[in-house]
Amino acid sequence: MRLDHVSYAAGPAGLAAATQRLGSALGAGFSDGGMHPSFGTRNFVLPLAGGCYLEVVEVLDHPAADTASFGRAVRSRQQAGGGWVGWVIGVDDLQPIEARLSRPAVAGHRRRPDGRELRWRQLGVSELAAKPYLPYFVQWLVDPQDHPSSAARGAASITRLELAGSPDALAEHTGQEPDRLPDGPELAWVDAEQPGLVAVVFDTPNGRVRLD
Repeated sequence: MRLDHVSYAAGPAGLAAATQRLGSALGAGFSDGGMHPSFGTRNFVLPLAGGCYLEVVEVLDHPAADTASFGRAVRSRQQAGGGWVGWVIGVDDLQPIEARLSRPAVAGHRRRPDGRELRWRQLGVSELAAKPYLPYFVQWLVDPQDHPSSAARGAASITRLELAGSPDALAEHTGQEPDRLPDGPELAWVDAEQPGLVAVVFDTPNGRVRLD
């Protein structure tokens, strides 16, 4: 298991404003990631060191945004002013997790502006509604060179995720210790009014940056 990416919902000012603000804080630029037609969302992507990436997402005027768990989660976060939607663990094989959680993974895809289609399987997005501090899982069905992190060169890296919720529930959900992923960032538990991913701490060429 490894950290695959973190998702941030644009606020009332829109996707362009959010990517400009976050990119300025991290000293790097985002690229257009394309649309998620099955989820009713679109994203911009910032590759990070360590094989993961940051996506900024917004909901579209699309029927899937009202039916897909991810679309509903993004819409809810946008309506609350924007901010962190959640975090995602990458795995090479989802079958053991399907067996542990007793439900099947679902397919996802998006088409980049260059026409290349990215496909994956994912599991656990429905937890974003009630327990947004829990990650969901993704198994990519693309060549490693097409993973959204592949363009990272000397980029920022994630060193800590700050979570509000239940460490025991996270351990049960992932089968891992609730304070760190294998070869991943620290997981720090904090107090907050609402459960979820509260903040992400990055190491950048210009120093440490905490985004909440």
